[in-house]
Amino acid sequence: MKKMFFIAFATLFAMAAQAQQRAVLLHESFDGMELPEGWSIVGEGVDNWSVSVTAMAGGFANEMKLDWAPEFEGISRLVSPPVNLTGVSSVNFSFKHYLDGYADTPSYLGIATSSDGGNTWHNGWRQGYHQTNIYTVSQQIQTSDMGQPSVLFCIFFEGDTYDINTWYFDDIEAFTVENFDLGITSISLPSVVPVDAMNIGMEVFNYGLTPITSVEAQYVIDAQTPVVETFSVNIASMQKGNLEFVTPVNLMPGSYNLTVKLRLVNGTTDDNVANDVTSKTIETTIGSVERIVMIENFSSTTCGPCVENNEALEEICANHPGVWTYTKFSTLGDPYCIQECIDRENYYNVIGVPQTYLDAENQGFEPVKESALVAHLDDYAFVDIKGSFYMDGSHLYMKADLMPYRDAEATVFITVNEKQTVGNLGNNGEHELFHVMMKMLPDPNGTPLTFVTGEAQHLEFDYDMSTTHVEELDDLEVAIWAQLATKEVLNSRLAYEYTNVHPYPVGNLSLTDLGDGQLRASWNAPSQGNPTGYNVYVNRVLVLENTTALSHSFTSAPGRYNVVEVEAVYPDAMTSVKSVAGLNGVEGVDEDGPSTPSTGSGTAGTLMVYPNPAHTQVRIEAENAIKMVKVYDMLGNLVETISSNGNALNVNLSRFSNGVYLFNVVENDGKTSCQRVVVTH
Repeated sequence: MKKMFFIAFATLFAMAAQAQQRAVLLHESFDGMELPEGWSIVGEGVDNWSVSVTAMAGGFANEMKLDWAPEFEGISRLVSPPVNLTGVSSVNFSFKHYLDGYADTPSYLGIATSSDGGNTWHNGWRQGYHQTNIYTVSQQIQTSDMGQPSVLFCIFFEGDTYDINTWYFDDIEAFTVENFDLGITSISLPSVVPVDAMNIGMEVFNYGLTPITSVEAQYVIDAQTPVVETFSVNIASMQKGNLEFVTPVNLMPGSYNLTVKLRLVNGTTDDNVANDVTSKTIETTIGSVERIVMIENFSSTTCGPCVENNEALEEICANHPGVWTYTKFSTLGDPYCIQECIDRENYYNVIGVPQTYLDAENQGFEPVKESALVAHLDDYAFVDIKGSFYMDGSHLYMKADLMPYRDAEATVFITVNEKQTVGNLGNNGEHELFHVMMKMLPDPNGTPLTFVTGEAQHLEFDYDMSTTHVEELDDLEVAIWAQLATKEVLNSRLAYEYTNVHPYPVGNLSLTDLGDGQLRASWNAPSQGNPTGYNVYVNRVLVLENTTALSHSFTSAPGRYNVVEVEAVYPDAMTSVKSVAGLNGVEGVDEDGPSTPSTGSGTAGTLMVYPNPAHTQVRIEAENAIKMVKVYDMLGNLVETISSNGNALNVNLSRFSNGVYLFNVVENDGKTSCQRVVVTH
């Protein structure tokens, strides 16, 4: 999330009336790639458990995952390291979990303890689940093992795994309770953020019995002066909430240590200061680009449940045009299954179909949900991708450019898909499939690349498609996406189709400090290709459109880190990847100009664009008279130009499809602002 607001949640469980000495006895969030030291799987299903690079349970990646296969019926235990409970009469045990259900028959989760090394288990809580959902469990545990010096805790599954698809678990914690204790559970900020998006927040939890009404907190970047703010809150016992600092952070690209701390709770120091401070390493990048989500669907025409799954995926894609890339991999049993499909299954350890991944995040045996797609569109993306392809007979020639906004070791995957197939018939009744993978270029291993911020990477491939299952050579698409070793998707894109004009990017973009707050961006024409002009963005605002100039000067605010992006414009509304460069305007002047950005909902400066998301119309209000508004889709295509001569206008959205649009507002004084608007009918 890019912005965090305080949210009070319903009481999770009742606590004993008496106060006790609080201690965190056990805390595990499964952040590594392997089962943490001291943890084990006991009983049935030893091979069903794994660490998953997902965040399905509501925490942060990674998390534990229980798969249904290989099927077993019985009890499987996720067992903790031993905990010393000497002098402890009861323990509060909490965890997050997400069930991807399959049958209406309930499967059971429980919490149990053992003080004899796991030979004997005593249940402290047990509950049945069957509905697909995210859940939070917080229970007071009082078993006969309390008070013992070496106690194992476990979360156990009881049932037949055929009744589930997958079950995810995260943020396991055991603790005792005291009267007055607010603690920080996490810093609400991604580990990698663009320079213009440092909205610092934290998740807190009231572990005590006393309601919390005020919090004085601070954050510190490296050794800088602390920023202190006071929050009026209402957090009851065993509730959690999110606090966001109003004071923004202005950092140049780099790596920083961020520390947040609770200074005062209800005007004093609480009874447990050990959980009042936490730190996190933050990487700030030169910027970010709009995310195009990557959907990977594993399916077969011999799979009955795949029919409904495929139909739902087609519907959500139709409702959100221009913001996704989609590749369907045919699995065993399907006539179009090839070794490259199997290799991609192994990449994700797919054990059954239908199986869908959204930006490499496992959606289970269900299609992508509306809420998940919208949430992913709000994630930052750190590589711009553009590609093109054309056919010469049965031979496909494709090119791709990737512009990284952060340094990273990544792998670029490319698939050639057929948009619609009718020949891969199985026994499930499906006669039409969409985005069916025919070939991976160069192969399923992809192309490893070293991304350096601001340095474009260029790839070219060709392949004879007559050697594949392709049905119609004029019905192809090329999907391009980049992933880290963790499988995190940096971004994706569908290539421009059936054109031998490739949108090559500009070269040698640089920023020069001219003094007196003046900066100049300059660049070279592409080494290949003949663009009609260039679009120039200053701090994410389009300031020049289709200009033929090779430089642009502007005024910087004092101390602001300025980012300039330039994309080459080609015929048929094609644009290149944006070349990007940044420079700190140390000697800038304190005045707003065309470089002042307007992003997100609400206001920026004197410009207002609302509502957002919008359904029937968008209202635009500015301090100065509005000259025109140009609306672009997320592929950079100009959708509509609207002229105006007043300070406000309404834009009718009836002609717009559902999706994300950029509203470029040009005022009479030359000031240009850009607003991202989500349109949903």
